[in-house]
Amino acid sequence: DAFPRKGHSARVLSPEEAEKLAKDQVLVSEFKQLKLEKEAQKNWDLFYKRNSTNFFKDRHWTTREFQELKACREFADQKLTILEAGCGVGNCLFPLLEEDLNIFAYACDFSPRAVEYVKKNALYSTERCKVFQCDLTKDDLLDNIPADSVDVVTLIFVLSAIHPDKMHLVLRNIYKVLKPGKCVLFRDYGLYDHAMLRFKSGSKLGENFYVRQDGTRSYFFTEEFLSQLFKAEGYEQVVSEYVQRETVNRKEDLRVPRVFLQSKFQKP
Repeated sequence: DAFPRKGHSARVLSPEEAEKLAKDQVLVSEFKQLKLEKEAQKNWDLFYKRNSTNFFKDRHWTTREFQELKACREFADQKLTILEAGCGVGNCLFPLLEEDLNIFAYACDFSPRAVEYVKKNALYSTERCKVFQCDLTKDDLLDNIPADSVDVVTLIFVLSAIHPDKMHLVLRNIYKVLKPGKCVLFRDYGLYDHAMLRFKSGSKLGENFYVRQDGTRSYFFTEEFLSQLFKAEGYEQVVSEYVQRETVNRKEDLRVPRVFLQSKFQKP
């Protein structure tokens, strides 16, 4: 990766990119959209069936990017309780547990298959983590986690997979288990990320919202939309900024613009 740039300005499109997005205004039919919503869990389960634990790389950058995991401690070896909301197969969870021995982690995912992969991982220990299947838009986190008990919630590439109309339900659910004064650490796709520009015509579900060929969906966030979403559920914004970087594929001589939104929101 080229050196990442951080800031509040969205990426500027090239004329060709702007023309492509302007042309792509036809939305997927309402019937198909309802079907995608109904089959969302099945589509993610099939994704993990096809890709097993091999699709995402282990995220060893988490503690580097989110200094909060160290900064929120009142003393050096304080035990932290975290929740990884949308843990997938543990690509973020297990590196974190390895790097920091003073963490107890709750972890949940929409996909029962992903949860099973986490439980089968050699690093999984019930003394250090509790993993469970959960639809964050409707299953109450209080069934598995005590109220006001979590120091840090990570929401990494999760909210983008949820219908924009239901995103507030996820934030409301998380709010109940987060301790007052503690934070949600957020990272997800930003507006005009390369993945957004790659969608073919006929993939658009709504503004900044698309469906992949496998039926899984992806939303691309603006800083303004995310900020309003969190603030409406009672959170205070600490920081929110675009991270822009260029991924270079030397083999194919390609330079690909990546845009993420990285943010921190606090429960008062």
